Amino acid sequence: MPSMIFYRKAAVERAMKVQEVILRAMAKKITWWQAAEILGLSDRSMRRWRERYEEFGYDGLFDRRQGKPSPKRVPVAVVEQVLGLNRDRYFDLNVRHFHEKLQAEHGVDLSYTWVKLALQGAGLVTRGGSAGCIASGVRGGLCRGCCCTSTVLITAGFRMSVGMT
Repeated sequence: MPSMIFYRKAAVERAMKVQEVILRAMAKKITWWQAAEILGLSDRSMRRWRERYEEFGYDGLFDRRQGKPSPKRVPVAVVEQVLGLNRDRYFDLNVRHFHEKLQAEHGVDLSYTWVKLALQGAGLVTRGGSAGCIASGVRGGLCRGCCCTSTVLITAGFRMSVGMT
């Protein structure tokens, strides 16, 4: 007994639209490049859709990747390892140094951006603030000495920045 594949309503509607456009192009009511334009595809992609339709019929118009996990997906065990290491052992390191430790000592080869976003998503690190004024050395706010948006307060000889809301 063949396995039944169920598609979402949006996928079925998309396949019906593609089929309708392909049939109109096959009947020479529109050209193939017009069909590609209607579907928002390149000429080459339209030829691929046509070949799939000719070979597999209506079933060839469905995206076979639906419901399959991405091949780039990080395994849950690795995610738990990264979060656990940061929480228990390397809690005092910033993201850059933690990422270097992961690669050097634990053999975890993930991108810096992935590690940073995972730690931020888990609430283990916070997002950085604004860089502030480079010209006057003031962080955040409206600086009076240049054209940036920093506020400077000078109190008892100390320069402080106050963010504006």
